[in-house]
Amino acid sequence: MNPTHLSGSTEPQGSKSSSSQTTEPSKHGKIDANSMASTTADLLFQGSQQNNSNNGGGADSASQKACRACTDFRSWMKAHNKADPTITKVVPAKRPQCPLARDELGRSTWSFLHTMAAYYPNEPNTQQQREMKTFINLFSKFYPCDDCAEHLREDLKTNQPDTTSRHNLSQWMCRAHNRVNIMLGKSEFDCSKVDERWRDGWKDGSCD
Repeated sequence: MNPTHLSGSTEPQGSKSSSSQTTEPSKHGKIDANSMASTTADLLFQGSQQNNSNNGGGADSASQKACRACTDFRSWMKAHNKADPTITKVVPAKRPQCPLARDELGRSTWSFLHTMAAYYPNEPNTQQQREMKTFINLFSKFYPCDDCAEHLREDLKTNQPDTTSRHNLSQWMCRAHNRVNIMLGKSEFDCSKVDERWRDGWKDGSCD
């Protein structure tokens, strides 16, 4: 179908091309609306044809994308950019209520564990100490990231949680997190600031 049909133009064949008329003013000094619409349709049609030829009709574009659920978000984006060169550095806003990728799950989990330790009793009774230790050991068996859970179980073989007080548990959790940070090549957190970070807020008042 001739793309000018999409614009509603009734210009007879043999007249000047629509692209040349877009810059030619009418008797009243205004650009003809039909010519402008015809040119826009031409450009859209040509752009569509070019994209289809470049993408092979789009049949394989979906199969070239990386599996997001199988890796962390940063690696997924790198692989996705390689598969689709049309993607720019601008990442669209993430839709809410989507399954967590590995790095998102890790951040959320550490936030929960540190906050739980920060609100643990200052002087827990024997039952509370036992239950917290049991919880952390059971947690290492059911954490959704298999290799992360395995690493935690290995760490617990020689570093059982200190549940004798809120301070001791918070410090144990911070050291456990730092061991993971070292393994991942990340900087260590200053464990003297766990209460500021996870319970009281920073002393400069930025959290107030």
